[in-house]
Amino acid sequence: MMETFATSFKLKNTYRVNSIIYSIKGLPLVRKILPDSLYKNKGLKVLGNIISAIWEIAGTFLGKIIYITFMIVFMSYLFDTDKGNTFLHIFLFLTLAGSVLNTYLFNPSKDKYYAIIIMNMNANKFALSNYCYSMLRVVIGFMPVTVISGMLYGIPLWICIALPFFVVMSKMTAIALDILKYKKTGTASNENMPTKGYWIFVGIMIAAAYIPPFFGIVINFNIFTILLTLSFIIGIVSLIQIYSFKDYKKLYKLILTTENVYAFKNATSSDAVKINMAKRIDYDKDIASTKSGFAYFHELFVKRHSKLLTKAVKKQTLFIIIIFAMIIMISYIVPDIKENLNTIALTYLPYFVFIMYFLNRGTVITQAMFMNCDHSMLTYKFYRRPTVILSIFKERLKTLIRINLLPSSFIGIGLATLLYVTGGTEDPLNYLVLFISINAISIFFSVHYLVLYYLLQPYNINTKIKNSTYIVVQYLTYFICFFMMQFKLPTLFFGIACIIFSISYCLISLMLVYKLAPKTFKIRL
Repeated sequence: MMETFATSFKLKNTYRVNSIIYSIKGLPLVRKILPDSLYKNKGLKVLGNIISAIWEIAGTFLGKIIYITFMIVFMSYLFDTDKGNTFLHIFLFLTLAGSVLNTYLFNPSKDKYYAIIIMNMNANKFALSNYCYSMLRVVIGFMPVTVISGMLYGIPLWICIALPFFVVMSKMTAIALDILKYKKTGTASNENMPTKGYWIFVGIMIAAAYIPPFFGIVINFNIFTILLTLSFIIGIVSLIQIYSFKDYKKLYKLILTTENVYAFKNATSSDAVKINMAKRIDYDKDIASTKSGFAYFHELFVKRHSKLLTKAVKKQTLFIIIIFAMIIMISYIVPDIKENLNTIALTYLPYFVFIMYFLNRGTVITQAMFMNCDHSMLTYKFYRRPTVILSIFKERLKTLIRINLLPSSFIGIGLATLLYVTGGTEDPLNYLVLFISINAISIFFSVHYLVLYYLLQPYNINTKIKNSTYIVVQYLTYFICFFMMQFKLPTLFFGIACIIFSISYCLISLMLVYKLAPKTFKIRL
């Protein structure tokens, strides 16, 4: 088994290192200097392995730190309950929710596809060895943050140490149940496409995590200890079930299809992506437009892709309305938390830069634009004329801004309302700045992603990203937004700064698109 894992890990690492070298070679200033023989360069391969190792370590810790910090620690401060018990309460139910969504074993990833389907490696040994490694990463990644956070809340050390193992045991239980379902029905679970039953379970668990604390109800230490003990017993039984299962080859053949492996994310198969996109397109012949020229062309695109463009945004908006309604309602039920909520509204505006980053649909929408429009239209020279590019760019920008303003407007209204009901502010201008600045941030991201698409058009004919600069800018955007959460600044000061920056960025971006896009807006080789 160790030999199988070593081979699979080398395969995964080789793919990652070559991808890193390819990305380095794609950088603007070095792409013409570095030769194709770069892949044979030992020094650069060492650098690639170092970057790969850093990536592996960051992947082990970073996501879990963000998860614990914002989903548990930050939320616990909103409730007037014992912080230690609240931490354990939220951790319990969110872990149960995540157990069915992030199984690792039933994730149709590329490394599984290459190893099991292409290279015909032993499926049982591959599955079990890599699953053990994944669970080890879960334990190692969670351990520091659960120990530090738990000790700050006065939770006993042995419970803090046991929490990462509780996550593992929960995931093992979910996998064992999926294996039993496969044995009975012959259908395999795909964690990238959860069923409605899974989503209902997740919704119930998230509600159980956050709603009872609003009313001062949390699981106490004794109850959590009992549940923790039961999870270990059930987890051990599940582990036996996982290791005794012998048909991983048949199971993986069901989920490791080209469509599943390359669906939506990091696609390299145009056929698979087109299949998934086609499911979201409206082919109604009665769809029409009263506009003319490229405005007509764009409106038809929007109407045919309305499900793809607006469905997720409508769900986001509904969720935002519910969250703010719940928080405002609880502020009346538990008046003691009003002061903390008021402080959040007046000083935590930088946090919402990171939130707006995640809510923005720019990347998904630009991918749809390329796949179902520009993929074909860029083969015509007239489509890259400055006047044509700017005309379509303006129409797309208006659509993208309008879509993203839906959730951002309700966030702005929610924050202003929250500020008012929790004690208000001496300067009424704060209400207006809260609303405008949130929408300005949303507009900034809408412009940002569309400008990136036009100036660094990253896709090749198979919709695979081939522009390293595009990837680098995306990561820089993420880290800058994440870094903004380190600041606690007055809403009036930070909000006005955001508004000015967004306006300036939009004006500069429009000029750059007009001047540079005719050269940069093309299909990558």
